[in-house]
Amino acid sequence: MEWSNITWFLTALGAVVVLLTRIRLGGASAGESNRASGVAGYSSALLRMHTTVGVLTLLVWIVALVTTRREIAFGALAGWWLLAIVGLLLLARWLPSASKHAKGAAADAWGSGAGLSLLGHVGMLLGVSYFTFVTFTERLW
Repeated sequence: MEWSNITWFLTALGAVVVLLTRIRLGGASAGESNRASGVAGYSSALLRMHTTVGVLTLLVWIVALVTTRREIAFGALAGWWLLAIVGLLLLARWLPSASKHAKGAAADAWGSGAGLSLLGHVGMLLGVSYFTFVTFTERLW
């Protein structure tokens, strides 16, 4: 498999992570809907930042891949890293609180809980590391 095929595949997966995060967490009152005791809420501003940075980064990255301009790719890498960090901050809400009255961690299912978020955001971190590698080593150009 060529480097470019892997890169396009991971780009599509990155788009899925951004989209699923927005769909899963973008409820009526972000951060408070269906939140179990012992699970911290999250800022709706953080969710908006994640979505905005994700969409813009994805567009800039695609332009960089199509035009083969490394300068654009470096700008997109900054966006990918910001996106990965914000995503991990969203994921941190699943850390158990140390409250005296907090219940145990919320049950997890494929479509809810920390499992899908963990898979997506750790995968995003690995994908961004790959993007950084192929950009700095000029594997795509």
